[in-house]
Formats: sequence, structure tokens, C-alpha cells
Amino acid sequence: MAQFKLVVSDATGRSMSQELKDKAAQPLVGSRIGSVIDSSVIGIAGGKVKITGGSDKSGTPMRSDVHGGVKKYVLMSEGVGARNLEGGRIRKLVRGNMVTEEIYQLNLRLVEGKLPEKPKEEAPAAEAAPAKEEKKKK
Repeated sequence: MAQFKLVVSDATGRSMSQELKDKAAQPLVGSRIGSVIDSSVIGIAGGKVKITGGSDKSGTPMRSDVHGGVKKYVLMSEGVGARNLEGGRIRKLVRGNMVTEEIYQLNLRLVEGKLPEKPKEEAPAAEAAPAKEEKKKK
């Protein structure tokens, strides 16, 4: 069954991470980079998200100009998977633009709607600080 780690970001630069497993992840399988889907599929009410990229379990990046869900060596001079080559070209291993079950991480951009607010957690950090001070005194 499919299992994805999703990184959803909005236009302001905020992002959130979550995991989808099994039946919740099935609607994403078969979609491609650049496709816009309803955000209720990933648990955000009232909006749309666009798939912008991702990688598989070995860290191989997805590339939008490689068709299908295959791993392939591509001769590239710039873009996803290529570093600053300064005029050179290199053959690199990349994954296609289709979301398959081998994909581990998916990057999504929120097109419509808002990210849910994250509750602040200040209490655990306050409890950890006095415990460290007691160890230093001994």
C-alpha cells in the first residue's frame, strides 16, 4: 500500500508536514507533477493543492519533464537534480513525473485556502529547562 510524507507550503512561506497511509494515500497515486487536486484529500478543508515535486526512498528526485513513474538516466545541464554545472552537462538518475507507490515524499503548494493553525506548545519546553539546571548543580 502507498505511504507518503507530504510537505504542504503556502505563498507566504509557511509549511506543514504530515503522513498519509494506505487508503488515505490512494487518491494521489497516478497523479502527476503540476496537477491540481482538492485539498480535502490530504486533510485540509476548503482549498486546492498543486503537486510541485517529490522524491523516492533512495532520495532520487522527481522531474517534471520525464514522463511516467520510472527511474531513468537523463542528460541535463540545469533543473531539478542538477547542480551548478557552469556550461557542462551530466547524466543523472531521476524519477518520472507520475506519483507511484515508490514515492516517499511529495511536495505540494497550496493554491486556494489556508494552512490550519498549529497550536503552540510552551509547557514541555518550560519543564525541561529546570531539570537541566538541577543536574548542573550536582
